[in-house]
Amino acid sequence: MTDLRLVPPGSDDPHAFDGLRDEVRRFIADQRADGRIGREVDCWLTGWDEDFSRALAARGWLGMTVPEEYGGHGRSHLERFVVTEELLAAGAPVGAHWIADRQIVPSLLKYGTEIQKRKYLPAIAQGECYFGIGMSEPDSGSDLASVRTRATAVDGGWTITGTKVWTSGAHLAHAFICLTRTEAVDPAHRHAGLSQFIVDLRSPGVDIRPIIGMNGRHHFNEVILDDVFVPDEMVFGTIGDGWNQVTSELSFERSGPERFLSTFTLLAEVAEHTAAGTLPAHPDLGRFVGRIAGLHQMSTAVAGALERSEPADTAAAVVKVLGTATEGDIADFADLLGGDLINADFGAMVDDAVSQRPGFTLRGGTSEVLRGVIARGLGMR
Repeated sequence: MTDLRLVPPGSDDPHAFDGLRDEVRRFIADQRADGRIGREVDCWLTGWDEDFSRALAARGWLGMTVPEEYGGHGRSHLERFVVTEELLAAGAPVGAHWIADRQIVPSLLKYGTEIQKRKYLPAIAQGECYFGIGMSEPDSGSDLASVRTRATAVDGGWTITGTKVWTSGAHLAHAFICLTRTEAVDPAHRHAGLSQFIVDLRSPGVDIRPIIGMNGRHHFNEVILDDVFVPDEMVFGTIGDGWNQVTSELSFERSGPERFLSTFTLLAEVAEHTAAGTLPAHPDLGRFVGRIAGLHQMSTAVAGALERSEPADTAAAVVKVLGTATEGDIADFADLLGGDLINADFGAMVDDAVSQRPGFTLRGGTSEVLRGVIARGLGMR
């Protein structure tokens, strides 16, 4: 039977942070009016702008959930959600700090040593440290248990050899958390023997090779690790517990507003052109607005569960599956409307959305894999 307790409750007061929303909106409007930022599709992947990240840091909008003792601001997951949702809805260039702030911060707070927290958390909150994620590998798809990158214990640390792929921003980032195998594969327990390490991406033996998208842009990379030394103090979490750590971290990756707002800027453009009469009215516009509203409520509920330290893996997977499908449907909707005929800027947004669409349902776990996660989480047989 389905256990409805796996679905977290929503916020008691949906208007509790309206003042913060207004503050973010004014900041974005000022940045845009001054010509510092534009409006992008899929801005959390494509919008790498370190100056903008530092401007956010100066306002206290990076490292929001980091305790003050580690250079952060001690604010709630819900406050952070409000800020990130507004930035994504505006298409602001948040790519530089995105992985560090979204995924590395909560992971460090949960698994990091005191040395690691003091080294990285203040720098992330200041907008001066950027991270990647070293999970995926060639020929592995979404099967993280098939990891072949190996870490071997040596005097004073570990050496890592292997290849990671689809690593967003690795050519610009300072470090990444790398999932490795530290024990031989046991066919009966494939998830055992995995461990994580914080790897300096400027270390000797690290070779970062670009993966160019079909639109000619460079976001992804192949990272080749050839006997890269990592000191013992950069072991992340517990040796052998990498699988449990990774699955815990994925809740932060799958449930956020980036899983349904990657093409929101395009939907907003369609709405504006429809209101102006430059695009014909279409009933699907309202349907998409309704889907976004529902996903906003679901994603907010997950943020509330994380704030309460409640498990949210299943709910996060639901948000990710429904959200990324909506993002892709919006791209197709705008494309079929023929919006590229209106003006060059709108046409470029449509082209970007369509070219980015294949990645929506792949990154962070494929929809097929996540449907299995949802079914198991809801107790279905």
